Amino acid sequence: MQIDNIALACLLVLGLLLFGLGLSISMMRFRKGTNTGCEPDPADQLYKLVRAHANTAEYAPFLALLFLYHGARSPSAATLSLIIAATVCRCLVVVGLVTGPTMAKPNPFRFVGALGTYLTGFALCAMLLR
Repeated sequence: MQIDNIALACLLVLGLLLFGLGLSISMMRFRKGTNTGCEPDPADQLYKLVRAHANTAEYAPFLALLFLYHGARSPSAATLSLIIAATVCRCLVVVGLVTGPTMAKPNPFRFVGALGTYLTGFALCAMLLR
């Protein structure tokens, strides 16, 4: 079974997001001398990284399954567009969580990324019914 190269590239991006955020948390903990936990301060960089990692860990595994499934079945241009859009949306969520001054205020990157994740995820799930 051959997986479409675009689907594989998007899987790579999801993996890099998940493991890159995990590594960033470990490095930040080392710098701060913190072994576990973090202060629930929406402006604290460690807290933002932990939330971005947790949010990625919630969505990336199932999206990866959808990408593999669809990518192994000669995906149409529309399917590949949804896979790419879902990947971009996951990146937008991370950018919105990590780069904003605080998570306590709305952020357009987070909003667009989250909405896009829901829409593309539902669409990719609905395509399983075909």
